[in-house]
Parts: sequence; C-alpha cells; structure tokens
Amino acid sequence: MKRVLILGGYGTFGGRIARRAAAAGFEVLVAGRNAAKAHAFCAGEDRLIPFVVDRDAGLVEALRTQRPFALIDAAGPFQGADHAVAEAAIAAGAHYVDIADGRDFVCSIGRLDAAARKAGVAVISGASSLPALSGAVTSRLAAGLDTVGAVEIVLSASSRGTAGASVAAAVLSYLGKPIRLWRGRRPATGWGWQDLQRRDFTVEGVKPLRRRLVGLADVPDLDLLPARLPGRPAVSFLAGTDVRLHNIGLWLLSWPVRWHWLESASGLTNLLVRLHGWSRWTSSLRSAFSVRLVGKAGSRRIERIWTLIAEEGQGPEIPSLAASILLERLDTLVPGARDAGTALTIEDFEAVLSRMPASWEVRERALPAPAYARVMGTDFDALAPPVRAFHAVLGDTGAAGRAIVRRGRNPVARLIAALFRFPPAGEHALHVTVRERNGEEIWTRDFGGRRFESMLKERGGLLVEHFGLLRFGFDLPLGDDGGLKMVMRRWWLGPMRLPLAIAPKAPAREWAEDGRFCFDVAIALPLVGLVVAYEGWLEVSPVARETAVP
Repeated sequence: MKRVLILGGYGTFGGRIARRAAAAGFEVLVAGRNAAKAHAFCAGEDRLIPFVVDRDAGLVEALRTQRPFALIDAAGPFQGADHAVAEAAIAAGAHYVDIADGRDFVCSIGRLDAAARKAGVAVISGASSLPALSGAVTSRLAAGLDTVGAVEIVLSASSRGTAGASVAAAVLSYLGKPIRLWRGRRPATGWGWQDLQRRDFTVEGVKPLRRRLVGLADVPDLDLLPARLPGRPAVSFLAGTDVRLHNIGLWLLSWPVRWHWLESASGLTNLLVRLHGWSRWTSSLRSAFSVRLVGKAGSRRIERIWTLIAEEGQGPEIPSLAASILLERLDTLVPGARDAGTALTIEDFEAVLSRMPASWEVRERALPAPAYARVMGTDFDALAPPVRAFHAVLGDTGAAGRAIVRRGRNPVARLIAALFRFPPAGEHALHVTVRERNGEEIWTRDFGGRRFESMLKERGGLLVEHFGLLRFGFDLPLGDDGGLKMVMRRWWLGPMRLPLAIAPKAPAREWAEDGRFCFDVAIALPLVGLVVAYEGWLEVSPVARETAVP
C-alpha cells in the first residue's frame, strides 16, 4: 500500500484530500503541528494515521523515516512562502503536490524542474481551483479560437467552508496591495479586494445565484493565462463569499492599506476568522465558479462561459479535487516541476463532479460587432487598417502614442476641464485602453498619468458617449481618406434631450498616417470657447511586442 504524507491533513481542504486518498487505497499520514486535531480527525479510520510534524523543523527527518510515495502540502498560506517543502520532497525521492494559489509561489515552481527531473519525481504546484480547474476550463473554452481577447474567472464561495486561518491569511496578504495586471496590451495595476462588482451565476434547470459581490484577488492565472492563450488576453480574477457583509468589510479594510495608513492587514488574521465565524449563520450552502472567455474564430466573435454551482455545502470539495485526481496519476507523469494549469482536462473534473451535488454547463453565444462597426455598417470595412484595427475591440485592447493638448483660458472652461479630469496643456505620452462588455466600451485615456474615462455604445444608429449625466450621440461618416468624422446629432442631460443649438461643439476626426492611427478632437462651449483640444497618434500594440508582463 502506497503511503502519502499530507501536511495540513486535518484542515478544511487537506482533510478532504486525505479522505479521498484513503478511499482510493492509500495509507495517509495526516500531518500537522496539532496532535489533538490529527487524532480526532483520524479516529475510527484505518487508513488515516495521525502524524505530528512541524514543516519548518523535522520534515526532512519525517520524510527520511516514513519514505512516503508522495507529499501533499495543503497547509498554506503560500503567499510569501518559499519552496523548502517541495525541495525536501525532491531530496527524499517523493512526488510533490500542493494546493497553492499564491501567485509568485506557483509561477516560480519551474526553478525546481532540473532537480525534480534528476530525482525522477513529479512536482506539481497549484493543484486546486486555481490554476488547475481554471486552466482546464480555459483550455476547453479556447479550443478552436484564433485569438482570445479577455478572460474573467469568478469564484463565489459559501462562507461556511472558507473560515480557516490559512484562507484568511492568504486574502489579507494582498488586501489593499497592488496587483499586477495586463490591461490594454500593457502592464497595469489593480488593488486587492477592490473593484467590487456584482455577478450572477446561472445553470439551466438550477436556481440561479444572483448579485453575489466579488472583488479583485491575486492568483497565478493573472500571469499564466496571458502567456498561454493566443492573443495575450487581459485576465481578471474576482472572488468573494456569499455573505455581503464579508465582502464589503474586506473592501473597506483594503483602503487603509492602499492609502498606506496600515502597512498590511495580515496581522488581523485571527480577528477575521472570529468575525467570519460569528456571521456564518447568515450564509447559504451554495457556491459558484465561472470562467468567461471572449475570442474570435475567423470573423466570428464568440463568448463562451463555463459555470459550476455546488449545492449542500460541497463548494469546499472543489479545491481538493485536482490534488486527489493527480495523486492517482503521479506514477504516469513525466518527472519535472510545473504548475497545475495544464495538468488536467475539464473531463477529469467533470467525471468527479458528476458524483457530487453540483451542476454545470457551457454556454456559447455570438457577440455583436464592436460599437463603431454597428454604427458604420459596411463602411467600417472601408476604414484604413490602423483605424479599423483600433476600433475592432475584442474584450480588451489598447494603443500607445503621443498627444498635444491645448486648454481654454476662460475660467468656466478651466472649471469644466477640471471636473472631467481633462489633461493639462502640453505634449504627453498617451495610452488608451478600451474594455468591452455587453456591447459597451469603456475608454480610459491616460495622458502621462492624468486619466479620464467615458463609456460608448451604439443606440439607435448613433455612437452614444457618456460622461456622467451627459450623453452625446454621434454619426460616423466615412472620409475619403479611409478615416472617419464624429458628427454630433443629439445630446442629453440625464433623460432630458437638449437642443443642438446650445450643444458643445465637438468636431473630431480619425485617419491613418504612416501606419498609425491619428486623431484630432476639440471640445468648445457656446460663449465660453475652447475647453480642451488634443491631437496626436496611436499604435495598436501587436502581440509580438507584448513582452513587458511582470
């Protein structure tokens, strides 16, 4: 009988892995520092053996004397940890698997590849929901696509299975801290547990989960998926529990850390666990996980979504599945060290999920054309290639260049420019990021660090641009040079349509020159004069140049 040593084997996730391993015929050393917990967990189970060991002292000796077939590290947290446990397993000739979701920990496991190959063992990091399950789902969704524009992964867990100290410590380690992202075809920064959003989860024939709050979390997929998918897409991961108070509380706590009033929230781990426990009675027994991918196959724009809903408190089983599946296949794996993002297929997971109270489905739909294409119709194809390429948004795109800005001198013009955060006069480096979702485009214009946003969508044959309560409707006639003009036809303040006679003057045009996307925009008000004008050029970054991902 093969022996497996599981660090954290009596914990939230390690305990589930231990029971699955015993059911599969392994002798399991349920290891950890707390002898009482280990003995209580193993009571009455022949194949579960309590084993007291400190991962920081005594693990090497334990591996030498027990000689396990494999070591599974389910102790965590892995954020900020080193690979000492994996190195000890390699030295002992034991296979190694962990359930890490620490971004740097998982993404750097490859540095042990040579040692693992020499020892003839497999070293797999991240055998959990991320990146093992997320990687398997994404691979399925990306099949047959020529390019992928964006991937969004969302996890909403029942709080009854997420109250452990390791989970809390992992969340607090990046709460309010900068998170490296890839947005608009360049490196960008998000903030841990901010960007709070609501998400729905639906599977046909199952009661949906509605308006679950989720926030930005730091996971290995933010590095792994952009590098693996065609087109180097923008990737985001949002997570939360089913208790709204938990998510809002973490969001509020993230601000003092972001503002540097608090160096880190990690010291609040024990308090968070207690608060979490007191409020668990408000939670449900339902968890959900989804992956949404936007891509193209030929000229077809496609959205694919894989959604899983787990019932009866079975959500915490999901992170334990990958390690359990891999444990039974370690003898067949090629020796070496790698992350778990490509270790399994979605069929591997679905075979196990089919025996659980869980439902899942894949949905696919054709996406409408980008906003500019819907307004312009067949004229869109006649645009000069740089202009057409910039407006052919697929989930997320971006371009970089230079711009010269002029500002009006009228005090009213200055006030309006300040309210809308228009850039100061002068020459600036410019980057424009365009994010697309549900037929709407969010444009973020970054003039040397000064940013302003607007939202654009097609309505009634016009391109409607939103600046807060103000909306402007433009026609987009094709120019003789393969460019376009923006001609204002309507404008509104909130729901009220206003007369064009008092509308701002906003002549704008776009064209191609020397292979670049060029633009000239001016905004002026009656009786006030010029508010702001900017002109310049942009280059849509090709994939080959996107090598600056940290």
